[in-house]
Amino acid sequence: MATLSEQELEPLRYPVGRFKRPEAVTADDLERYIATIEALPQQIRDTVAGWSETQLDTPYRPGGWTVRQLIHHVADSHANAFIRIKLALTEDVPTIKPYEENHWAELPDGKNAPVEWSLELLKYLHLRWVTLLRGLDAEQWAREFLHPAYTRAFRVDGILALYDWHSRHHLAHIQGLQERMGW
Repeated sequence: MATLSEQELEPLRYPVGRFKRPEAVTADDLERYIATIEALPQQIRDTVAGWSETQLDTPYRPGGWTVRQLIHHVADSHANAFIRIKLALTEDVPTIKPYEENHWAELPDGKNAPVEWSLELLKYLHLRWVTLLRGLDAEQWAREFLHPAYTRAFRVDGILALYDWHSRHHLAHIQGLQERMGW
């Protein structure tokens, strides 16, 4: 297989484009973000329905994670996001704990566990997350947490914008592979 150039890899890495932090988040934006979070578990499940173990163990792009690792990553990442938001809602600008997502993807559960486990986790995690989000008021959307790798606070509404993008980004990785491979 020929090595792809950076220009050729860019759409495979960022099929929905790179994340752009919004300057402001409107009520309509929040509804759209919540709808994305709500729909994602079923969309992933529908996309990989009937895939073989070999297909699940196929990297979504050259040098990328396998689809199995990607699905487990989404569950790990969204569980962390859910907890971080709850911390921001219940503590005064807490400093959150970062994690090494690439190392997590290489652990035995990330590389080998059945995707069904993370699909079920995502289903119920997202039900809880959407229930939480739909109950927030304007003051709660403005709550913040600190990430030690950055020099600024992150608002709950801005984090939801990130996870709207994250959901669409990784779903597009899986769907893009499916389309390229003709599955």
